Amino acid sequence: MTSRNNSRFATNWRFACDTRPSITAICREIGINRQQFNRYLAGQTWPSPYNTGKIARYFGLKPQDFLAPEKRFQEILDAPVETVGPDFLLREAFPGNLPELRQYAGYYELYHKSLSWPGKIVQSCARIEEKGGQITVKSIERIYDRNQEIRQFSKYAGLAAYWRNRLFIVERGMSEHSFLCQTTLMPFAEHQRTYLRGVTTGVSWRQENLPYSTRTIWRAVGPNPDKRRLLEGCGLITEKSPKLPLPVRRYLNSEGENHTLVAAR
Repeated sequence: MTSRNNSRFATNWRFACDTRPSITAICREIGINRQQFNRYLAGQTWPSPYNTGKIARYFGLKPQDFLAPEKRFQEILDAPVETVGPDFLLREAFPGNLPELRQYAGYYELYHKSLSWPGKIVQSCARIEEKGGQITVKSIERIYDRNQEIRQFSKYAGLAAYWRNRLFIVERGMSEHSFLCQTTLMPFAEHQRTYLRGVTTGVSWRQENLPYSTRTIWRAVGPNPDKRRLLEGCGLITEKSPKLPLPVRRYLNSEGENHTLVAAR
């Protein structure tokens, strides 16, 4: 950002803050450290896209409004542009509680029961990382069925959000004919983040593109694992295989219906 824009932002923000009872109340309601807040007001530094969005929402504005000329900004502040609506609320749902979500950044082994290969569990891998105030997810699924001579290599990209001790992940396949899938995860215990259990919903690859829901469990393997080994571990594993970590076997093989396949109407 140019020094001119930085100065304009600081000027407009100071004007906006003067319309509120106190700086302390603003910091508390926005959730920004007072010292950092003062640097923004002084024009010494520019807030991240995430913090800019929080600031704008607090005043009922759009982030770009703070870059308007001073007189125009005062007009906008008096009659702010409507930003609240279904599409806006959905976009702003990601990343949710960013400080909490950051704790889940890193690489994971993913496990779920296969609908396309009954009696098998699919092991895949994923990475959760922060980019520009958003938390992105990239996952890879690699399957080789020697008997049926099937090779499947799929990549997915998506966004993650954190709300009330739950991770919400929405992904899209990186292929011409892709679908969306959604995963909801939670830790087994409040302070345990190695294993995340939940449910994934999507569309079956080999079952005539029917929608499905299946249990899934993610195992954290750290910020810098052996990536080649992680990828080599992807594939089909029998449900009772000793290669599966015990929490994975117990969660995916527990009694009760594990997935539902619903025919399209």
